[in-house]
Amino acid sequence: MGNTCYATEWQVICIYFFLAVLHVSLGDFRYSVPEETKNRYIIGSLTHDFNLDFKLLRARRARVDYQGSRRYCDIHLDTGDFIVLERMDREKLCGQTSPCLIHFEFILESPLELHNIALEIQDINDNAPSFPKDVIKLEISETAPKGSRFQIAGARDPDVGVNSVKTYILRPNKHFGLDIHTSNERGKYGEIVLKSTLDREKEREHSLLLTAVDGGDPPRSGTVIINIVVLDSNDNAPVFLNALYKVSILENSLPGTFVAKVSATDKDEGANGEINYDFNHVSESTKQLFDIDSKSGEIKVIGKIDFEESASYEIEIQAEDGGGQAGHCRVLVQITDVNDNIPAIIVKSISNPIPENLPPGTEIAIINVMDQDSGENSKVTCTMSPNLPFKLQTSIRNYFTLVTEAGLDREEYSEYNVTVTATDGGSPSLSSSKILHLIIADINDNPPTFDQQSYSAYVTENNVPGSSISSVTARDPDWKQNGTVTYALLPSEVNGISVASIFSINRDSGVIHAVRSFDYEQLRSFKVHVVAKDNGSPQLSSNVTVSVFITDQNDNSPQILYPAQSGNSFMTEMVPKAAQAGSLVSKVIAVDADSGQNAWLSYQIVKSTDPGLFTIGVHSGEIRTQRDVSQSDIMKQNLIVLVKDNGQRSHSSTCTVNFVISDDYSDYTSEMKDHAARSENMSNTTAYLVIALAVVTFLFLVFITLILVVKVCRRGKPGLLFDGAVAIPSAHFPPNYAEVEGSGTLRHSYIYDTFLTTGSRTSDFKFVSSYDSTMPRDSTLKKEQKVSNEAGKTIGQEEDMSCEKSAEMQSDRSS
Repeated sequence: MGNTCYATEWQVICIYFFLAVLHVSLGDFRYSVPEETKNRYIIGSLTHDFNLDFKLLRARRARVDYQGSRRYCDIHLDTGDFIVLERMDREKLCGQTSPCLIHFEFILESPLELHNIALEIQDINDNAPSFPKDVIKLEISETAPKGSRFQIAGARDPDVGVNSVKTYILRPNKHFGLDIHTSNERGKYGEIVLKSTLDREKEREHSLLLTAVDGGDPPRSGTVIINIVVLDSNDNAPVFLNALYKVSILENSLPGTFVAKVSATDKDEGANGEINYDFNHVSESTKQLFDIDSKSGEIKVIGKIDFEESASYEIEIQAEDGGGQAGHCRVLVQITDVNDNIPAIIVKSISNPIPENLPPGTEIAIINVMDQDSGENSKVTCTMSPNLPFKLQTSIRNYFTLVTEAGLDREEYSEYNVTVTATDGGSPSLSSSKILHLIIADINDNPPTFDQQSYSAYVTENNVPGSSISSVTARDPDWKQNGTVTYALLPSEVNGISVASIFSINRDSGVIHAVRSFDYEQLRSFKVHVVAKDNGSPQLSSNVTVSVFITDQNDNSPQILYPAQSGNSFMTEMVPKAAQAGSLVSKVIAVDADSGQNAWLSYQIVKSTDPGLFTIGVHSGEIRTQRDVSQSDIMKQNLIVLVKDNGQRSHSSTCTVNFVISDDYSDYTSEMKDHAARSENMSNTTAYLVIALAVVTFLFLVFITLILVVKVCRRGKPGLLFDGAVAIPSAHFPPNYAEVEGSGTLRHSYIYDTFLTTGSRTSDFKFVSSYDSTMPRDSTLKKEQKVSNEAGKTIGQEEDMSCEKSAEMQSDRSS
């Protein structure tokens, strides 16, 4: 009955191992290699077996992973061979388990591939059989009958299969023989068979040599000496209550934890019935974890139990009586897993830094998550930090891939800390985290941007060449050379001149310098275009317009247009003796090429023949009488007028205005003759010219007088006074001057009526009375009508006298 149960237990264990081996064998590929194989030994060709191109192994980061602290095998990246990296001891890796399989993962990236490799470690005969003791003491009663059998502890060989214990050899003797047995529980073991009766009186002890031989080639062997002491009687061996004990304990059980208690009985009495318990054929590692009380048979924990080291332990117990006979049983200790291992996060591959232009769905990293626990304790879920442009995707088994979920922008975020958290399914669950520091690599995706949409620069004319006039600033949020900005002027022309000959720009700072000096009177404003470029590839750029305004500087003196001051020419105005105070007798007209306040002109009389007779408008330049002209006033009046601008460090010009106070042409003519005479005294060369000019002028005046008389008589009303505006020859104005309302030298428009006096036809200016347009129109018209009506009476009388006088002169000339 006991043997039947023992066999059943063994079958269950065999089925369990068979299923485990069957599950393992379902991998992608299986290789085999003898244990103790030297390094660099080629096991097989992975590229051939998996139909891969060995040239792509490095690019795809091919590798072989082993879930353990050591790496026994790897792939040769240049050939694709599966090679041995370090010595493998089958007995250390698998013990008595057969076949001995260790598992590897063959991983390739881009795209991710995972293949399982099962490597069978083939046993070689590198261990000799050994007995638990060097000397076995066996006590046999002299009364033992012929054919009595005595079990001997069998030899153990760590090798398996044919390399394990094959047979036993007993050195020949006349009293004892050897009978070899095989069982599932004990394997091959021997029994000493008594061939002939013993006689203690003849021979009290017998020494036998027992040799265990394995099936290797060449075979190995181990020996033990059996000392047989002949006693009077010990014919019963200890017998255990159970051939197999099954117990279960938690991993991490504290030292002293009770495991099991075995019990054996012996029918003998006295010393032959006293039983001692001990481990039989137990590895050193097992002895460091468990201990048995030799008297009570209690097994307790003395070391650290770790499920991840081993999920079960099989302990063989021997009960030996005082006579040397022994019984055996096995204790199968199952270790129950406790969730005591946190998940391990291993980054198998990572791309860092990451280009910012990666499209969504690009693989960034490959993460392997492992938990050494089993069952629910080993089921791991993996999460990552929220609100990031990445996501975790389940790939193959415990592998996860980190991919981009949205577009990246280094200018917004230059780096990310991605926290990956792995949580197991235990209760309570354990978790671990790993931070992936991802750096975003810059791509030149931003052109330089100017701080302003346009720039304005103001430059004072007559500036110093080389001085800075403005600066532009452009910023590029890209990094390093992609964000380094240089400046340049776009080719263009200003008034037909290349902009490069007018300006230069500092390529690094954007400061614009004037290469030459500017003249406001020639060039007042223009535009230049600046381009800002980065140093990326491809290069990006942007443009901006800089409007340059030349500001005026008071560098021009006023130019007097009227009266003309040229060489030997002279201009004389006639003032009627009846002129009243406030009468407009002339006007000084001047312009200034500058602008603004630099062109605001003021007039003053700096020298006068009669200081109290004439005055000049400070801003208008109109010369008027301060008082009524009297008969006592000197006929010839000279004024020196100073024209000054309003600039800082003002400029000025002077002119001379000549007046003749007279109502008679003859006075004016005589004055001209006097002036001609004086000129003749000054220069004989010009005398004839002056005489000729006087004759021509006289004839011209006569002609004009006749025309005026006819015209006046025809109109039948006063027409000799106030008939027109000031007539200024256009030749006196430079071609580049133009009067603009509100901005020129003449601030207002004027309407003048001609005041004809003797010799006025030879003058470049007409005596006028002004009409100020700045007054309201209605009041101005009323005032003008009133003045015209009042002046008309007086002027009419004078006109009648002039007509009569002209008629008399005409008749005199005719006669």
